[in-house]
Amino acid sequence: MFTKTWFKAAVIVVGVGLLGFVGIQFVPVDRSNPPVISGPQWDSSKTKALMQRACFDCHSNETKWPWYAYVAPVSWLVANDVHEARAVFNVSEWQPGDGAEAAEQVEAGNMPRPQYLLMHPEARLTKEEKEALIAGLKATFGAGGE
Repeated sequence: MFTKTWFKAAVIVVGVGLLGFVGIQFVPVDRSNPPVISGPQWDSSKTKALMQRACFDCHSNETKWPWYAYVAPVSWLVANDVHEARAVFNVSEWQPGDGAEAAEQVEAGNMPRPQYLLMHPEARLTKEEKEALIAGLKATFGAGGE
């Protein structure tokens, strides 16, 4: 059924795959947390706590990089998501006028993203917490479009 040739080919394929996997671990990934430059004046400590729990890993310079952020190729995806999120909205480099759409994004269910919630169950907000976060974001940043 299985020949020696098939077995040798399987060993070679697995060996090359393992070498490739080990090799990609050396591709540099930027997992830096730049200094916090400025932050918003939060309407309440509850809003800030909910933001820290559900949003700060991507939308601040205070990212807590999980273990899988150190294993390629997942590390590339995680770092890319964080850098893109910081470019859109970063509470650690906040300027007046930033964040006006934050409440809308949470209210529409766009944030936190499903893939983030899958790996971060602590970021799952109850209905009440989500409502409190939306109200707090509106109070802190204003409603979108204003």
